[in-house]
Amino acid sequence: MSISTTTHLNFRGTAGKALEFYRSVFGGAVTAATYGDFGMPQEAPGAGKIVFGQLETADGFRLMAYDIPGQDDSDVTRTAGTTRRENGTTITDRTFFQSLRGQNLEEVRTLWDGLADGGEIIEPLAASAWSPGFGMLTDRFGVTWVLDVEAPSAG
Repeated sequence: MSISTTTHLNFRGTAGKALEFYRSVFGGAVTAATYGDFGMPQEAPGAGKIVFGQLETADGFRLMAYDIPGQDDSDVTRTAGTTRRENGTTITDRTFFQSLRGQNLEEVRTLWDGLADGGEIIEPLAASAWSPGFGMLTDRFGVTWVLDVEAPSAG
């Protein structure tokens, strides 16, 4: 049996813009269908919003996105919650973080720089006790990302 998992992000009217942003960071191709594509009358409010959106890269990275029906709010703090560092701990009201692990610092730094554009740095990308590079940020669409470099194996 082969099972895979794909993060499915829910947005409040910004799924299309988010998918294009993530494509600019990760590369790959975006596939998207709107509510109107699936039968909602084109003149109905929200017909142009994303009901199915996906980014997929040649190396298998995949991310899905969706616009919650009837929701149109670009205040990411209000819609996605907040995350901050305080006294050496992470304080958050979010239900999850999106984690990315790369093989080397150069690879991770490239993704970090892309995701950080217009976002908020929570923990700067730097060497840590467990990784040659670790950092946390919330991107411009309210998604919190944890990026790190795979630690070299002892041996």
